[in-house]
Amino acid sequence: MFELLPERARDDLHFPDLYFLFVEIFVVVDHHEPGVWLIFAPSPDRLASERWDHLYREGQSRLSDLQANVMIPESLPRKAPSAMSSLRIEGEQSSLEYMDRVHACQDLIAAGDIYQANLSHRFRVEGVTQGFASQAEAGADLYRQLRKVNPSPHSAFLVLESDVIVCNSPERLVRLSEGSADMRPIAGTRPRGRESQDDRRLVEELLSCPKERAEHLMLVDLARNDLGRVCDYGSVRVNELMTVERYSHVMHMVSHVSGRLRDTCHGFDLIRATFPGGTITGVPKVHCMELIEQLEPVRRGIYTGSIGFIGWNGNLDLNIAIRTLVLTAGRGYLQVGAGIVADSDPDREYKETLHKAEAFFQVLKGNHWRNG
Repeated sequence: MFELLPERARDDLHFPDLYFLFVEIFVVVDHHEPGVWLIFAPSPDRLASERWDHLYREGQSRLSDLQANVMIPESLPRKAPSAMSSLRIEGEQSSLEYMDRVHACQDLIAAGDIYQANLSHRFRVEGVTQGFASQAEAGADLYRQLRKVNPSPHSAFLVLESDVIVCNSPERLVRLSEGSADMRPIAGTRPRGRESQDDRRLVEELLSCPKERAEHLMLVDLARNDLGRVCDYGSVRVNELMTVERYSHVMHMVSHVSGRLRDTCHGFDLIRATFPGGTITGVPKVHCMELIEQLEPVRRGIYTGSIGFIGWNGNLDLNIAIRTLVLTAGRGYLQVGAGIVADSDPDREYKETLHKAEAFFQVLKGNHWRNG
């Protein structure tokens, strides 16, 4: 059973709470042994109710059509340099408004209501689709450029009925593979240095900062507790603690927590136990979600939700949808946040949110778009 929370923030984008795609045919690009796989995977219901020779012929026909399309070279849409002049990125909340909300979080921490909370704000991007035939083309080109500039392990690109999602997430929420469950919480951020010696100094600063370490350990404990609700007793362990992962504009402190899913539980039990991730809500999780609904002026939508797959065999892999831009009605919306604790510096936390958005900002402003 999921928690029932108050709905106070304005729902201006009307993004659905859940969106499922049932996929039977897909293309897999293998980066380890370069190649492309075309796969037809009918559902268990179809396998149980239909003749296998009919399914086999259907699969052959659909894969043949797909192969013909895949083999046709197609020129990629290019952003016209003249279209850059129409692009505007506007914060929907000023830095002072964000910092006021940081102070409000800290008052709640001082009162003992919460220990840590993730607080976010949103940017609106006008003119992002100018120079393209559609939102989907604009989103696809933005996604390709982000993959070059800041290749993140849990990225995603989705074209939905009226929205396009461009996700450049570095964070996994949870994975289940053959009964083994694992999470990789991220907490603790620094900008990348201009030179390698600056990078090393920032890594040392991040790893030695008492505030960052305390916040990270709190969220690792939350991940352990979440997994402990559905995993075998004694199987939950921290495999990796406070590793630093580097991306194009930021570095993050990351840990790896794993456990063995109980025989009486399945993947949806695991999702119920872990979603949403504690790193993007806070501690305690449910109360922080209630406070976020009060302090943030708009609903988060897909931001800090999850994108991933659930296989027919029960395996699953879900990200946390951070560093994620939504294209809807010709506009883009990019939300970023930071973890707030008692000794957070509000100005520094605001600047951290800007560092997290920097890869998007650079690509959107044209620093990495193709010329002509």
